[in-house]
Amino acid sequence: MSRVVIFVNGVLPNLESAKKILRPDDFLLGVDGGAHLIMELGLMPHLVVGDLDSLSEDDLYELGAADVPTNQYPSDKDETDLELGIQHAIELRPSSIVVAAALGGRIDQTLANISLLSDGLLSQTDIRLDDGVEEVFFCRRGAKVNGNIGDVVSLIPWNGSVGGVVTSGLKWTLNNGTLFPHKTRGVSNEMTAETASIEIQSGLLLVVHRRLET
Repeated sequence: MSRVVIFVNGVLPNLESAKKILRPDDFLLGVDGGAHLIMELGLMPHLVVGDLDSLSEDDLYELGAADVPTNQYPSDKDETDLELGIQHAIELRPSSIVVAAALGGRIDQTLANISLLSDGLLSQTDIRLDDGVEEVFFCRRGAKVNGNIGDVVSLIPWNGSVGGVVTSGLKWTLNNGTLFPHKTRGVSNEMTAETASIEIQSGLLLVVHRRLET
């Protein structure tokens, strides 16, 4: 399967920017109220999962009329709807996973959504949070950021120091540098090319890419 794009019941800062990240062959997975966001884009989800408590009766009617399959879970559960959505996405064996509308809004939900991506079970999966304006993902050994000159890229150590950091395509480069979680050295760098490269020797590095032109 190609990509799975998961929409959660969060914030999309710009619907047009969100549309730009979609491809015609994407499998669209709506997580609870995220299904409504997909319909706001003029599309229909291929699957809906979650407790469905954020969907209106009109939403549920439209989904039913379109024969969209739903996997409903009880509201009283140990996982968030997004965690369940990621589990379903992995079962589809996609080439990559994009999670939309998972940034912004409640800070606890945003942090939890980012933390889900740090799971070692996802280490072999290209999974990113992306709302069309910002994308967030983890670099475990090497990563590339595709964007435009002037885009902002921040490198944030996660769960400890990150060593052997080498970057290219960024205004302030690192050559075998170390980034510490209690320091802000890696914040607010700028792309000097359409592709920036990052390599690390140890640790887990959170990459935040903010597009200036969407």
